[in-house]
Amino acid sequence: MTKTPEIATDYIAPFGKIFLNLIKWIVCPLVFFSIMSGVISLQDIKKIGSIGGKTLFYYLCTTAFAVAIGLFFANSFKGIFPLLATSNLSYEAAASVSFMENIVNIFPKNFIAPFSDANMLQVIVSSLLIGFAIIGVGNSAKRVVDAINLVNDIFVMGMEMILKLSPIGVFCLLCPVVAKNGPAIIGSLAMVLFVAYLCYVVHAVFVYSVSVKAFAAMSPITFFKGMMPAILFAFSSASSVGTLPLSMECTEKLGAKKEISSFILPLGATINMDGTAIYQGVCSVFIASCFGINLTLVQMLTIVLTATLASIGTAGVPGAGMVMLAMVLQSVGLPVEGIAIVAGIDRLFDMGRTTVNITGDAACCMVINAIESRKMKEA
Repeated sequence: MTKTPEIATDYIAPFGKIFLNLIKWIVCPLVFFSIMSGVISLQDIKKIGSIGGKTLFYYLCTTAFAVAIGLFFANSFKGIFPLLATSNLSYEAAASVSFMENIVNIFPKNFIAPFSDANMLQVIVSSLLIGFAIIGVGNSAKRVVDAINLVNDIFVMGMEMILKLSPIGVFCLLCPVVAKNGPAIIGSLAMVLFVAYLCYVVHAVFVYSVSVKAFAAMSPITFFKGMMPAILFAFSSASSVGTLPLSMECTEKLGAKKEISSFILPLGATINMDGTAIYQGVCSVFIASCFGINLTLVQMLTIVLTATLASIGTAGVPGAGMVMLAMVLQSVGLPVEGIAIVAGIDRLFDMGRTTVNITGDAACCMVINAIESRKMKEA
């Protein structure tokens, strides 16, 4: 007789994969045309550089805060972490790439490769370059601008159609996780999940509340209430890029200009990974404790630096944080095989970290929007 977990994994899970495949299918063109449309609407390359610089600085600062919070709480609570067996663990890490190779790989060698490989950073670079070129051409490119805006609207509508399948898709994604893992493994790792989610909440409530209040003069309650539809979808889908249309809609209702949100949010979905940084900090301490290793201050500072920089290369699709965790573990000499300990419930970690990621994108959008609005009034 077929067991319930096998029914879930063999017959229900494929529909969840179909839902994710549809999201992945539309992500590249959506980000490409959304950023290009945002760049063109700003019409000033210097202004784009100014906004981009502020955005990157904000993202790097909040990501550094995030991994520091993760390390602080993980070290504070590591006494209650379970000591799981580490024998017979195996995890195949991706080949390590040097810093300069990462820089080179940001720039595409042909137009098709970024889309076929789903390389989000290359897609962003392509959209920026073409957007700048269109601005340089001037008024003679008006028809091209209209066409790009139309195509962008088409892909946004396509994503909205896919999102209508989200109740079924989310159920098909979560059902196999619960059926396969059961209460046993979730129970044994409950404290690790608790610490990770505690960090998620602390970072979202305090860091984002302070930033929107201090720099955007917005009530944190208003901000979180306005973002709730996107937050709930991000939690259930575990996909930053899949939440983009909802995030744009929510931030624009909160007062963000469309040209700001269409530039910052797709960029943030790729390079702003505060939740992922928290996850890396917590899991690094947990995996180290399982192997009987006490992290030194230098190692923890290395984790902060590596996780902050690694977050820029984390694609906004489910599970990408696992690859970045391998990079972080390698940077401080921790056994990469330890990832196998948390791999079984990575989906549960992913739901929380994605929620933090998109909330951080929205907070940045509101902050930059307020700063640019003040600059325009003063000009």
